[in-house]
Amino acid sequence: EVVESGGGLVQAGGSLRLSCAASGRTFSNSALGWFRQAPGKEREFIGASSLSGSSTSNVDSIKGRFIISRDNAKNAVVLQMNSLTPEDTAVYYCARSRSPYYIGGDTSEYDYWGQGTQVTVYS
Repeated sequence: EVVESGGGLVQAGGSLRLSCAASGRTFSNSALGWFRQAPGKEREFIGASSLSGSSTSNVDSIKGRFIISRDNAKNAVVLQMNSLTPEDTAVYYCARSRSPYYIGGDTSEYDYWGQGTQVTVYS
C-alpha cells in the first residue's frame, strides 16, 4: 500500500512537498513513482526513485522544477515541487513499480497506486 499526502492550494510561483509513504516491506523492496492527471488529460509520468536511490524525471514535463528523493527514515519518496504554475494543477499519484529498479513511465509497470492528492495552483 502507498499513501500520498501534502497536496493543497498554492499560489503560482510557490512550492509544495508531496510525500508517498509505504509500508516498511513495500518501501524496502520497491521503486516508487509519481504521476499526475489533470482533468480531461491522460495520466502523466513525473518521475520515480529506485530501490538504490537513483531517480529519473520527465524533463519535458517538469523542466527541472521538481525533485524526487527517497527518505529512508520515513519509508517515503518525496516530490518537492517548486515554481508551480496553474498548469501543474492535477491529482498527483504515487505508485509502486513491479520491479525495484524500474523507474520509467510505463503505467503497466506499476501495480499498486495511491488514492491521489489534489494540487491546485492559482494565479
